[in-house]
Formats: sequence, C-alpha cells, structure tokens
Amino acid sequence: MTESSSTSSASDTREKTPIAPRSTAVAMVGVSAIVLALAFYMGWGTPALPSNYYAVCSHHQAVYTVDATNSRVECLVIRDSYIVQTGSLAEIQTIPNVAIRFIPTDAIVVPGLSDSHGHLLEYGASKQLPLEGTNTVNDTVARVREYILSNPSILNNPEAFIRGGGWDHTSWPGEAWPTAADLEADDIIRGRPVILQSKDCHAKWVSRRVLELSPPVESTTIDGGVVVMDEQMGVPSVFLDKAQDLLYEAPLTEAEQVSRFTRAVNDALAYGLTSVHDAGLDPESMEFFIRQAENGVDIPIRIYAMRAFNTTSSYWGNSTRPFVGVANGRLTARSVKIFADGALRTGGSAVIQLHEPYADHPHTRGFMLLDPEVLFEFIPWFLRDGWQVNVHAIGDRANGIVLDAFEAALEGVNVTALRPRLEHAQLMTREDMERLGKLGVIASVQPTHAISDMWYAEDRLGPERVKGLYAFRSLLSSGAKITLGSDFPVEDMNPLTGFYAAITRVSFDGNSPHGPDGWFPEERLTRIEALRGMTIDPAYASFTETQLGSLEVGKFADFVVLERDIMEIEARDVLNTRVLATVVDGRVVYGAL
Repeated sequence: MTESSSTSSASDTREKTPIAPRSTAVAMVGVSAIVLALAFYMGWGTPALPSNYYAVCSHHQAVYTVDATNSRVECLVIRDSYIVQTGSLAEIQTIPNVAIRFIPTDAIVVPGLSDSHGHLLEYGASKQLPLEGTNTVNDTVARVREYILSNPSILNNPEAFIRGGGWDHTSWPGEAWPTAADLEADDIIRGRPVILQSKDCHAKWVSRRVLELSPPVESTTIDGGVVVMDEQMGVPSVFLDKAQDLLYEAPLTEAEQVSRFTRAVNDALAYGLTSVHDAGLDPESMEFFIRQAENGVDIPIRIYAMRAFNTTSSYWGNSTRPFVGVANGRLTARSVKIFADGALRTGGSAVIQLHEPYADHPHTRGFMLLDPEVLFEFIPWFLRDGWQVNVHAIGDRANGIVLDAFEAALEGVNVTALRPRLEHAQLMTREDMERLGKLGVIASVQPTHAISDMWYAEDRLGPERVKGLYAFRSLLSSGAKITLGSDFPVEDMNPLTGFYAAITRVSFDGNSPHGPDGWFPEERLTRIEALRGMTIDPAYASFTETQLGSLEVGKFADFVVLERDIMEIEARDVLNTRVLATVVDGRVVYGAL
C-alpha cells in the first residue's frame, strides 16, 4: 500500500460538484460480514480461519447486547470471528459440538469497548517519562533527573533527546509556567535536549539545548500559537499550540515507535478496549501504522485513524486515498482531523460568547488555530473526495464557526453518508447545540474532561457561560448524536473512568463543586446511554455499526467480560471493576474465558 503526495495547491480552482457518498466497497463491508457469518454458521464454504466454535454463557441474563432495544440474553455463540447466535442457556445447550464457557456469577458481557478520541503513540510516549501528578515545578524537574539517571544509554549520551509528558502548571502553586531556567538549574539535565509535553498536549516546555537546535524565534505570537518567554534567561521556554511547530525534535526510531505502540495497545486491551479512534496522526505516525500493515504485523486492536491536516501544506484529499480494513481488517484511515482552536486548560481556546473574554483573563478571548476561511474552503473538498471530516473545537466561538462551515458544506447532501464530527464540542451556546442536532453532526465528547476541569472552569468562564461546558444531556436533548472517548493520555485510558464520570459528574472521591450529586447533575447520562456511547455510538461514528458495537448475529465477536455488573452496582464500585477477558474477532487477547 502506497500513498501519493499531493501536487495541488490549497488555492486550486476546483469544479463545484456534489459531495459523493461512501464508496460501494466501503458500504459493502458490513454486508460481507453478515454473509460470511451466516455462511460459516450454516456450513456453507470453508472458513478463512481455523475453526473456533464456542459459546459464552451466564446463568442469568448477563449479556448486554446493546441492540436497538438494549436487550439482555444468557448466551452468545461464536464461530471463528463472528457472532452466529444469541439466546437462552437452554437453547444453546441443544446445539451439538459447541463448547460452553461460563462467566463468573457476578460478571457480565458487554460489546467490545471503544474510545472515540485517543492518541496511541502519544500515550505510549507518556508512559516513558510520566509527569502527571507532580505538585511543583521542582517535583517535575526531579522526575526528569531520575529518568536520566536510571537510563544509562541516555545518561551517557548528552545529545539524546529526552521526551516526557503530563505536566500541568494549573495544579502547581501560583499556576506559573515552567521555564528553561528550571531545567538548566539541575546539573544532570543542564545542556541536554529536553521536550516535555503538557497534560492537554497543547504546550511543550523545552530546554535551552532544544532552542539552540531549533530556528530562532522571531516573535512571541504566531498565527494560532504563543511562545511564553523565560524572563530570567531571556529565552523562550513554553510553546503553545501552533508554536510547537517551531521546535526541532529528533525523529523517533522505529524501535521507539514500536515500544510506544506496544505499551499503548497492551494497556488498551487490559482495559477492555477493542477499538480506538486515533485522533490526529501526523504524517510520521501515519506512516508507522501503514508500515505495520504492509509488513504483515498482526495489529491486535481496531484502529480508526484520523489523518492530521496541516493548514500550511497543500491539499491532499484528492491524491491520498482513504482505506478501510487493512492489516487483517484492523486498520482504517478514512477521516481527517482539523484543529480549529486550542485548549481550555492552557487558556488558548477561542471561548467567545457575545465577544466576552475569559473571566479570569479579561485581556484575552483566546485564539483560533486557523483562519475560519480555511474551514469553508477545505471541509467541502475533503467531504467531496470521500473523507469524513472531524474538527477539534473547544470554545463556543470555535464551535459556532465550525458549525457554520459544516452547515454550508452539508447543504443538500446526505449527512448519514458523511458523518462529520465535532471533536470535543466542549463549550457551546444553546443555539449551537440545537443546530448540531438539526445538522446531524456527531459530537465526540470526553466525560473525564468534565470532572477534571470542573474545579477551575467557572473561574475561567464565569457562572453563566460555564453552563454550556460539557453539557452532555443538553446535547442529546437537542437531537445530536454523541460518542464517548477519553482523549488519553490527557485523561485516564480506562473507559470505566469515563463511564463513571458520565453517570456521576463527580471526582473519583465523590466530590464536585456542586456537591456529591454532581457538577451540573442535570447533565449526567444514564448508564445505558454511557454504555451505548462506548459501543454502538462509536461504531456509528466510524461507519462500522453493521459490523461492531453490539452483540448481534452477523457482527464481529468483539466483547469484554467485566467482573461486576456496572449497570447495577454502586457508581463508586465501577472504578474498581476489573476486566476478566477482552476478545477481538472471537479470540481472547487479554485475560481468559
């Protein structure tokens, strides 16, 4: 599989043709799955994989199918990669030659869990030098020092790039930005190239050596970005959003990428994730995934990849083609990710309602990462050339502008065939929530962001505007489709923490700024809504609802066995529920049945 580079410019004159729906080949994937499953069950043809014929059963209706009626059954029958029957234990026991595997008494079976917005390679990177949870900048520097001392290959090579992530200046006293001087003050770190990503991935804190290797910084503000200066040393120290592109960073080796990917995938499977929507792969990361497919690597998890779009590059949507289900059906890249604005935590979000600035920073309204005209120009092109368009939008102004662009691009077309997405849809006006529902744009939201940000959100936005932040129930009430994710490594990868956050809107110790009933408790989701948001809704958001997302005949046998019934137990006990088995294509990839 190869890709051609774009030779056309963003300003090309293009014929305005109607946006085409998905290709017939893509649409037929789900039909093919059903035909194959029925063929295997009825004995037609020869299975493509060795025989794998068994049932997973309970002594009560502990299998949550997440079908259209949210029915529960006692058993699933799996043959090879597919579900071929569901029903009662008595029915399944009459089937000859089927091995029945019983789950523990209190356990349940749910469809394979999906994260609609995560970053696999970035997650793996964050585990190499994790900086989350430090209380001061000095604590953070100490972690970097210990990392260097514990890795002889790095300690003995002063030019080795040191990468880490997860620091959060908002949790430090005074919320001051870290500086290059903080790193230079340590005799082990001094003189080394260090790049440390913030918790929300919208800022990089760098050492003086990185600055020496990078082009000179000519201004502290660029289009879509800001450079924070180290006043003590008189040099830049933190680069926000698009300003991060100014930095030189040594390319990763293949071994480093494999190590990051392996760690991320192993953790994902242990948490019951069978699919991940990887939200914004840069060209280097995308090429890594493609190499795995071309080299025949068995990718153990389903990856729905979003290609990152750089507004400074030429348009590539008509020269690079989407692909579906390569690498044994596990890798798909048919969507593009565009960044509209920044992040609330770093103060870079274009949160403008009635042209009001931040409540705690009245000198700024934030900024967009691109000229709004870019959205109006490129969104129709990508949609016309067969790409799903997913736009990162945090602030209310950014969300409104993106919806304006979607509304213009979707006029007269079948939105179900296109399924555009707002990634985060974090802060929205009530009018835009209603418009979201009418347009059919999917809101890809992250419940754990809500319980992380609730402690400072009102100070930043004010008491009225904050009501439109993480308003999940209001989004659903507007008729919008939502799909749930975590944005790992920004938040915990474990989908059960997202489930807990969605149904409680309280912190892990049971508190919130509004008390134990939750932060704006009227915005909580029900348990079935949260479960659907992690199963069938992500399947719809990735065009795979005929293959994945529910436990129905003809679909792939992706499912998870949880040790306790998260639909019934106390909410606080959800956080301590373990995954007993994760199954993809009928094969156990974590735990045991």
